[in-house]
Amino acid sequence: MLTKLKKKVQAMLTTEARAAHRIGLTPNKVSTIGITLAFLSALAYAAWQTHTLYLLLATFLLLLSGFCDALDGVLARLYHETTPFGGFLDSLLDRYADAVVYAGIIVSELCNVTWGLTALIGSLLVSYSRARAEAAGIKMESMGIAERAERIIILATASIIGTFWQPQTAMNTGIILLAILSNLTVLQRALHVYSKLKKNNELKG
Repeated sequence: MLTKLKKKVQAMLTTEARAAHRIGLTPNKVSTIGITLAFLSALAYAAWQTHTLYLLLATFLLLLSGFCDALDGVLARLYHETTPFGGFLDSLLDRYADAVVYAGIIVSELCNVTWGLTALIGSLLVSYSRARAEAAGIKMESMGIAERAERIIILATASIIGTFWQPQTAMNTGIILLAILSNLTVLQRALHVYSKLKKNNELKG
């Protein structure tokens, strides 16, 4: 849903991309910084019982990681460094980033384990469903109510609320919402693929 907005944001990141290029950053380096920030965010989530302000730190690091995810694409397009491996690496690191953040939330007991795992599985399957669909020649961008941008915003909102009011309740509520919406997105994409293949008479039987 927010993919179109993401494109507008990416269009506004030209200045930042040029600055990053001047200091020697490449798209792959920015992607690596992004996954590092995600790991640090997960550690901050894990430390929340020390002080709830760690939730704010985790949110800040998570949003920075998301910023890197947008910036690496702008860099690649602006300086014609778009490569098949770069796209593969970016997607792979995004999955690791998602997984490690959810893992940090789950192990820190900020949410119910079952709901946490359901949200994690849904998040990974949203991306997997897109990859499989696009491998079959079906475009999936903007398809679904909870793409990565939406999931980051929901998680960040729950974290900020949890910093000031009942951390476990706020985070668990956010995770439950993510579990429902991400798996609903997988269903939306599955139905979309089925519809497209049926229309193209590519379904067997």
